[in-house]
Amino acid sequence: MENAPADPQQVAHETSAVMRAGDRAGRAAGVEVPDVAPGRAVATLTVGPDHVNGHGVCHGGYVFLLADTAMAYASNAHGVSALASGAGIDFLRPAREGETLRAEAVERSRSGRSGLYDVTVSTADGTVVAEFRGRTRQVPGLAPVGDQA
Repeated sequence: MENAPADPQQVAHETSAVMRAGDRAGRAAGVEVPDVAPGRAVATLTVGPDHVNGHGVCHGGYVFLLADTAMAYASNAHGVSALASGAGIDFLRPAREGETLRAEAVERSRSGRSGLYDVTVSTADGTVVAEFRGRTRQVPGLAPVGDQA
């Protein structure tokens, strides 16, 4: 059976592996991506001492980074390069050092080259820390990080 369509889950895992290899920002921050599927991804971060701000709570930039990372993996899991074109976040409660945050991205719409994603960031007990809504734009031909010279 030549030219059989690729298995979408396999495409998601292969794309995720290529992205992970080049995602120095996420790795440096301690972000893990344990689950990826077409249009869906989960990213986690354990809040460490380098993640807290002057108030002793997780800096909002790290919460945003975690949510944005989940969206990136969800939107690229279709096998076509996609970049964020905009996003907003609502912080609902602070996250504290030692808490593990989980960001679950869900694709709400994908039309043409545009995508819309909702990401919920919560603690291990399910308490919601932030809600993030992001937009993406597919950029066909953008070389995956692993293919760049």
